[in-house]
Amino acid sequence: MNKRIYSVITGAGNYIPTKQVKNEDFLLNEFYEANGEKITKPNHEITSKFHEITTIAERRYITDDLKTSDMAFFAAEEAIKSAGIDKEELDYIIVANNFGDTQFDNRASDHVPSLASKVKHKLEIKNPETVAYDLTFGCPGWLQGVIQADYYIKSGDAKKILVIGAEVLSRISDPHDRDCMLYADGAGAVVLEAKESDTPIGIMAHKTRSDTYSHAGLLHMGKSYNPEFENKSDLFLKMNGRRLYQYALDTVPSSIKACLDKANLSISDVSKVLIHQANGKMDDAILKRLYALYNVVDLPENVMPMTIATLGNTSVATLPTLFDLILKNKLENHSLNKDDIIIFASVGAGMNINAVIYKME
Repeated sequence: MNKRIYSVITGAGNYIPTKQVKNEDFLLNEFYEANGEKITKPNHEITSKFHEITTIAERRYITDDLKTSDMAFFAAEEAIKSAGIDKEELDYIIVANNFGDTQFDNRASDHVPSLASKVKHKLEIKNPETVAYDLTFGCPGWLQGVIQADYYIKSGDAKKILVIGAEVLSRISDPHDRDCMLYADGAGAVVLEAKESDTPIGIMAHKTRSDTYSHAGLLHMGKSYNPEFENKSDLFLKMNGRRLYQYALDTVPSSIKACLDKANLSISDVSKVLIHQANGKMDDAILKRLYALYNVVDLPENVMPMTIATLGNTSVATLPTLFDLILKNKLENHSLNKDDIIIFASVGAGMNINAVIYKME
């Protein structure tokens, strides 16, 4: 049998910020509706309902002395060390993010130079042929970076690629919007390498869809819900939560199935479903609908690892962080073994959805 080139993850790393922020830390916030009306319901009721809906009890925020590129660098260093490669041999550094470097005292996005350029500089990589660029694709950005890396590797153009997801959502969330409790900070990274094999390993298939025509506005930037907010020019991340929830339920399961079909696999072949975590209850509902497409009612135990209860929604950092924690046996009741089939899937601003089927080597 002829050998083919496959994209295989050989190293992973993450950076989880040290600052823990619990739901009770929001008890003094003043929350407003989108129309500017102040919410009179007691905050302990708001946080209690929030926890019931999302399963989030706490999240991590970056400390004031750090920026997004710092977290990306920390995760990258760990991934390179884990892979045991010479950093000068990297063909590409792809950094998925949506807001660039934001300062603790300045919410303006800083995209010049790109975060990937900053990471390459911090890594002290001298090789001019290590191409560094950013990718903005909403929460599915890291996974889209992995998909792009797979194209480079399969084409023969690259042999080693570093893909990072890093985001600081705490600095672009409106403290007067209840949704601010969803958001958190973090970074995760993987090294993908080209490997020849006569049987499928690594990335087996991937699918992406963009529903921008009718759903582009579900996540957008907007002014604070507090009409008296001191800086009128500041923009914050805004979300139409109800419509986004329904969109995800309607489209993510079928997108994952389309990817499994492309790989000629069924849900019964899958060991783990690693899905972007924006809302714990939403992910549970997505998983049930996915299995229902195969007429499966009783879901396998521990098939969907979760970190959202303690880490919150870290956007592009969710999937690589989750994968790294499992890979290094740091997530209770979860492990990855040779020949395990994994689904990576994400949904987010755009609206964009992607999925990757991956076979552990």
